[in-house]
Amino acid sequence: MSDWNQQIIEEFRRSGGRVGGPFEGANLLLLTTAGARTGRPHTTPVVYRRDGDRLLVFGSNAGRPQHPAWYHNLLANPYVTVEIGTERRRMTAQALEPAERDREYARQAAADPAFAAYQDGTDRVIPVIALTPDDRAHALGEELVRIHAGLRERLDALLTGADRPSDTVLLENCLTLCQDLHDHHTSENDRGFPLLERRFPGIGPVLDRLREEHRIVGRLREEIVQTRDMTRLKELATELVVHFDREEQQLIAALNAL
Repeated sequence: MSDWNQQIIEEFRRSGGRVGGPFEGANLLLLTTAGARTGRPHTTPVVYRRDGDRLLVFGSNAGRPQHPAWYHNLLANPYVTVEIGTERRRMTAQALEPAERDREYARQAAADPAFAAYQDGTDRVIPVIALTPDDRAHALGEELVRIHAGLRERLDALLTGADRPSDTVLLENCLTLCQDLHDHHTSENDRGFPLLERRFPGIGPVLDRLREEHRIVGRLREEIVQTRDMTRLKELATELVVHFDREEQQLIAALNAL
């Protein structure tokens, strides 16, 4: 990142979104993308225009012959963070198709002649990108709570009958719950968590802690499956309640902070 960009970013955050110099009076946001190769976050000041619930940004790069780095980043990972004033939000980026791109760029050039000069000064077609609200983190949190609630309810039902360890039906229900718990954690470890790591760089340490908890719960679950020892069920229940609470709190808090 250039020193000039860093100065603008610091001024933006210090003054609640207001900056001087060439951007004074412009609609400016801070766009944070994940590096296409490294996955590390990169923040860039970008001029925007509102279009309904969308924000439109323009890959002008001041008319240079190459697209800006942030544009290549969002092509690799369209999930971005946007700062406007003191507000921070997660959004999804999508380059506009040619016909819509032409219309929206013409409107921007009419409102700000500098953008007409940028396009006239380069042979490349300057891309227009729409940023739309990204509510996946909220949806993920709701789904996680729903799954955990179902597992908690079944676990409570099992504990009600845990004083009858010879009950065959009780044992079968316990083994079924253990299998469903295994499937849930396998899905998180193999699909859910890697997807989150790709979409939300920086969440890795939280997921690593949750994976370790999965291993601890998994060892206890596997012992019950192998030994059929129902007396360990209450221990598993205690571990699960703590794990579910911590997973919901840490994961949702981490997503909201990104």
